[in-house]
Amino acid sequence: HVCIFASDLKQTSDWYRDVLGFEIAFNFTRNGEIFGYYLVSGGDTFVEVFHKPEANFAETDRINHICFEMVDLDAALAHFDTLGVTYRPKKLGVDETWQSWITDPNGTKIELFQYTGKSAQFAGGDRVANW
Repeated sequence: HVCIFASDLKQTSDWYRDVLGFEIAFNFTRNGEIFGYYLVSGGDTFVEVFHKPEANFAETDRINHICFEMVDLDAALAHFDTLGVTYRPKKLGVDETWQSWITDPNGTKIELFQYTGKSAQFAGGDRVANW
């Protein structure tokens, strides 16, 4: 799993549910109050979320983004259009994998991948970066 801090737990869980289809697997409580939860992001993979209103994203953080595999990136982007979610246009990366980017309500950058038959993750071979 990956762990992110949220300034607003409900807004964050609603966004991940509505935009990416992730549901809460279980909550963390303390003194009867929810202060975090696990979101099911597919299979046995989870996103852990904790309430931390003072946390801010910065490009200098050690973790720059998280990435999720999409089965149908075009369908995901069409879904985002219905929700008014801003995303980068789909492009084929140097690794021969389709990608797009979105940002959650806390500023967490999310890369969305759809593998192809030529994706370097499976086909191997070094790739020359074009960025």
